[in-house]
Amino acid sequence: MKTDTHPEYHLINVKLTDGTVFQMKSTWGKEGDTLSLEIDPTVHPAWTGGGARLMDSGGRVSKFKNKYAGLGF
Repeated sequence: MKTDTHPEYHLINVKLTDGTVFQMKSTWGKEGDTLSLEIDPTVHPAWTGGGARLMDSGGRVSKFKNKYAGLGF
């Protein structure tokens, strides 16, 4: 196996938007650097699954359901 092909894996500080700081291992930056997040994964709907509803008022989903209504869907 070739040497020096993998980046260094070390501890960094991660700062959330609410000011909370925790340590994790990463290849980002150098040992002890602080990564400040712009989007907080503890409250963002993409990670929490909240607020994900299908909003369709007579659009594609409705057309699909009407077109294939008799096929047992």
